Amino acid sequence: MRKTFIAMLVALPLTALAVTPQTVVLDMQNMTCSLCSITVKKSLEKVPGVATAQINYDKKTATVQFDPQKTSPAELVKATTDAGFPSTPHAGSGKQ
Repeated sequence: MRKTFIAMLVALPLTALAVTPQTVVLDMQNMTCSLCSITVKKSLEKVPGVATAQINYDKKTATVQFDPQKTSPAELVKATTDAGFPSTPHAGSGKQ
């Protein structure tokens, strides 16, 4: 019981130091079919620090939630571009 209590006390400050995830919307190019969405999603999910990647084929966008201590919008753009789908951060795409 005492070990559990001590472990909780040690872990508590670590959760307070956790970084707030940020979100960016990327405008995608070259997405010509719904299978392209899968490729874009997989390329983003391979980037360390990406929590979620949601692709909207109709709007040609990718909404990505990520840890800003592990990656950046520039790295996400590089990942999609390297996969054959150049992208740019959406104008007004605020970080959350």
